[in-house]
Amino acid sequence: MPKTISAEKAARTAERKRLRKKSLKSATKTHLTGAVKLIGANQLEEAQKAVAAAISALDRDVKKGVIHPNTAARRKSRLMRKLNQAKIAGAPSGKGGKA
Repeated sequence: MPKTISAEKAARTAERKRLRKKSLKSATKTHLTGAVKLIGANQLEEAQKAVAAAISALDRDVKKGVIHPNTAARRKSRLMRKLNQAKIAGAPSGKGGKA
């Protein structure tokens, strides 16, 4: 338990911020999960849109101070890497031979 009045106020403030950030973090995680599932299902058209929405959500969270900028950059990088690998794996080979 907080011992001083200022510590009590800080605890109340932290709890309000935690509850406000909780829904934003949850929505962002939902966007990320949906994008990863679409990439895994090899639905690249829909995955492209979902990745854009997830990146937008991450940027919005950074702007609002919900997550650290480096965390958002790391998650965006991982997401784009998965999407690009799926595109490469799904692309037909250009060698003209039999598949």
